[in-house]
Amino acid sequence: MYLLRLDDASEFMDLDKWKRVESLLDKYNIKPIYGIIPYNQDPELLNYKEVRDFWSIVKLWQNKGWTPALHGYTHVFETECGGMNPVNTKSEFAGLEFTKQRDKIKKGFAILKSYNIEPHIFFAPAHTFDENTLKALKIETPIRIINDTIANNFYYKNSFFFIPQQSGRVRILPFKIVTFCYHPNVMTDSDFEKLDKFLAKKYAKFKRFEDLMFFERNESFLDLTVRNIYFFVRRIRCLRGMIGS
Repeated sequence: MYLLRLDDASEFMDLDKWKRVESLLDKYNIKPIYGIIPYNQDPELLNYKEVRDFWSIVKLWQNKGWTPALHGYTHVFETECGGMNPVNTKSEFAGLEFTKQRDKIKKGFAILKSYNIEPHIFFAPAHTFDENTLKALKIETPIRIINDTIANNFYYKNSFFFIPQQSGRVRILPFKIVTFCYHPNVMTDSDFEKLDKFLAKKYAKFKRFEDLMFFERNESFLDLTVRNIYFFVRRIRCLRGMIGS
């Protein structure tokens, strides 16, 4: 089963590329999860032209069956911490004190609610979060689903369902559930072409988030093995890069 996730939707984004993604997904009837930055303050993203009708666009996506997600608050990295899912060593959340994380979650969720958007999924910028992030989500939101972990399948832990997200591009992977994460703002012509070709062959394997049948499944030995192998390979690549530099 494949899921498609789109990161960094905000009032500052490359609207032409997002429209191009939307057209491509409509072609194959793919319904992605899209991550909304409630109060974008990321200097790189602020370089994009402001999309003044952004919230109307977001509602249109939701009405056509796309699944909204809370994607942090400001998208500004404040720590060099990987937290519970250390695929990166930078974070808007991981490593911050609980009260600050709670304030971010509260404000971000309130902004989406003010536009009649109530997400049931959270994923943090850079994929990094910690126990305090989960605690803040429990207190300030009804969100109990995280679309960020390395695993073979979804699992239930600490009152949350974790959906694996293993790749930043489409490719054949052997896992039960695979989330492909794209950032439309920085997609190239080559990215669009490869995505188009993959969807043409594998569109039937792509499901909506709503198609997931959740139950309180514990992490399996296979889930843990997949995660350990992933981070082992990542460390080896990092060491090779350091040696080669």
